[in-house]
Amino acid sequence: MAPAPPPAASFSAAEVQRRLAAGDCWVRCGARLYDLTGFVRHHPGGEQLLWARAGQDVSADLDGPPHRHSANARRWLEQYYVGDLLGDPQASVENGAVASVNTQETDPTMEPKLKVVDWDKDLVDWRKPILWQVGHLGEKYDEWVHQPVTRPIRLFHSDFIESLTKTVWYSVPIVWMPLILYLSWSYYRTLAQGNVRLFTSFTTEYSVAMPESVFPGLFVLGLFLWSLVEYVLHRFLFHMKPPSNSYYLITLHFILHGQHHKAPFDESRLVFPPVPASLMIAFFYMVLRLLLPEAVGGTVFAGGLLGYVLYDMTHYYLHFGSPHKGSYLYKMKAHHVKHHFAHQKSGFGISSKFWDYFFHTLMPEEPHSKMQ
Repeated sequence: MAPAPPPAASFSAAEVQRRLAAGDCWVRCGARLYDLTGFVRHHPGGEQLLWARAGQDVSADLDGPPHRHSANARRWLEQYYVGDLLGDPQASVENGAVASVNTQETDPTMEPKLKVVDWDKDLVDWRKPILWQVGHLGEKYDEWVHQPVTRPIRLFHSDFIESLTKTVWYSVPIVWMPLILYLSWSYYRTLAQGNVRLFTSFTTEYSVAMPESVFPGLFVLGLFLWSLVEYVLHRFLFHMKPPSNSYYLITLHFILHGQHHKAPFDESRLVFPPVPASLMIAFFYMVLRLLLPEAVGGTVFAGGLLGYVLYDMTHYYLHFGSPHKGSYLYKMKAHHVKHHFAHQKSGFGISSKFWDYFFHTLMPEEPHSKMQ
């Protein structure tokens, strides 16, 4: 017979108030108390929104504005459970000018979904690198990988190899912007010489001259093509459902994108590390060099590379930024949050919904699903 769980801690309203005054961010759901101090910066709705809920009952927030929370979000909340509020759970707990409000009790039907993650009994051993473990999950992998956690992930035993899989966000512009500027300057000068022609590999009679005036159009074409490449990769590669009997495809999916959905706020894994990114970038460069004259393909490549940098920076901001309410980025943040926690098989656009509109992969509309 399993031992009974330890009794939950209890806190008086005065004790909660002291913690709020000390700068902690505690919220309650009915009588249950949660310490979200360490999660404030990661909150999908922005830091200001979560601080505004400090000391309040968030039961109604789970199912209403500013965005409907999924079962994953409710389950995730339980990781921050610290105890129960003594006395009347509807009693006021104030944090400066922000007062507690009376709201509905937690929906009893949601209680079974509110489970604390038991790290010792999870499907993988979190004390060891998990990359080589996930392939053994089989048919359980897809559900497991879409139940996010807030802890960081370790993939490899080797510290050196592990370091190549992580990076800080600013490494992306530091590494790639100088290359973009160099390629743009170099290929513009080549086009300005006036001896670049298109289709010469097929015909000389109908080849087309490519003067320097086409440079902006080729560069913008690269930006546009990157947005399509981003969508195709995200939808068909990153969100493929690997066969449950394929250890290697499950492992491949996890290292490509599954790790990000499992630990969406591990900021060391939010942008593509330069070393593995260079392999994919070199592949696209070689493809364009084979298909087009060097100056033409190189200019398109430079525009696409800028598109990649903007994509990675936007993706990082959608996870950690706090855009102004009602702004375009605010709406895209809400869109991306729903992709992570509610609709993982739709809403693949990061900086734009254009291709989601075009290919009919927009998320289903829900009541209160739009951030207001």
